[in-house]
Amino acid sequence: MKQMTYGEAIREGMRIRMQEDENVCIFGEDVGAFGGCFGVTAGLFDEFGDKRVRDTPISEGVIIGCAVGSAATGLRPIAELMFIDFLTVGMDQLVNQAAKMRYMFGGNISVPMVVRLPGGGGVSAAAQHSQSLEAWLTHVPGLKVVYPSTPQDALGLMLGAIDDEDPVMFVEHKAMYGMKGDVDDVIVPIKLGVGDIKRAGTDVTVVATGKMVHDALKAATKLEQEGISVEVIDPRTLYPLDKQMIFNSIEKTTRVVIATEEVKRGSFAGELAAMISEACFFNLDAPIKRVNALDTPIPFAPNLENFVLPNDVDIYNAVKEVMA
Repeated sequence: MKQMTYGEAIREGMRIRMQEDENVCIFGEDVGAFGGCFGVTAGLFDEFGDKRVRDTPISEGVIIGCAVGSAATGLRPIAELMFIDFLTVGMDQLVNQAAKMRYMFGGNISVPMVVRLPGGGGVSAAAQHSQSLEAWLTHVPGLKVVYPSTPQDALGLMLGAIDDEDPVMFVEHKAMYGMKGDVDDVIVPIKLGVGDIKRAGTDVTVVATGKMVHDALKAATKLEQEGISVEVIDPRTLYPLDKQMIFNSIEKTTRVVIATEEVKRGSFAGELAAMISEACFFNLDAPIKRVNALDTPIPFAPNLENFVLPNDVDIYNAVKEVMA
């Protein structure tokens, strides 16, 4: 067992596959000698050279388009966007090309590309650099969506994402890049579509994603002192989704809180709530509660940003409500 930060684990996953397969390459804005906007690609340029770690123009449409074309013709590209917010500029290439190509070519073509997407708030990056847009991605057939919450999961899921034959959107919460955690000495890929029970419990299920997993664990520790046992589930991949793990937990606890950093309106949390309502209605002893950001652009000022974004206190209060 060793300690790594979240950012180091992502880099290690990329480095392992680049050592094993010369077709794995990285490109994006400042990913080369500079090491990436958040330092995640630091050192890879020196190790693998400018042909496999390439800086691009400031054009997300070019970055995504290059990933689609190179993946379709034999490479396994990893495209980095500085912020998930900038994906809007490359959405046509992603939604109308990458996501559709395997289907439209009758399965005769693969698009094994990974798009790295730093998302989330909490670092005073303001409204254009702090969004949680994962619901957009999960809505598009043909895309797979990954959202690790720990260094161990970040490394294993990066390996699994690079190995996959379909486009994988790899969401990374920017506030967690420096967070340290244990990583196994023996590194194995994590299969997409397999969730993880971060904490076992019997009274309430909290399904959380990204940074909210840690807020859920913090709330669960406090609630345990009050005699409430909380099970915290991390889907790890939003699509494919480990539905059965969620359903099994709810059958046991009969209560559920869903915690994501998205704005509530049109969120992936809403999709989870609908799915649970359809499949588990007769197992529920209380209404489903969602914990999300307020329906507003993310403010720049730290006090306002903290007010808008959900946290462990919100999860704590939601659990108390479903237990009432």
